[in-house]
Amino acid sequence: MSVNAWVKRFKSEGIDRLKTRLGRGRKPIIDSSDEEAVCRAIEQDRQSVSKARAAWEQASGKEASDSTFKCFLSALGLE
Repeated sequence: MSVNAWVKRFKSEGIDRLKTRLGRGRKPIIDSSDEEAVCRAIEQDRQSVSKARAAWEQASGKEASDSTFKCFLSALGLE
């Protein structure tokens, strides 16, 4: 069923219409607006990601797992 919908969109509007549209998918837990707060948390406790994450959670009011926090750190180039 979805393949037929893709073919129909392609025929009517071309290849550009097949690209994923903005606003689809889950919104990120940690985004670019949290970058400064994450950096401060890491500076306070460089040895423990869990403690830095807990400090960031307390400051921001958001919750994230250690793996999500580590992934964001690696995207920033801090890990």
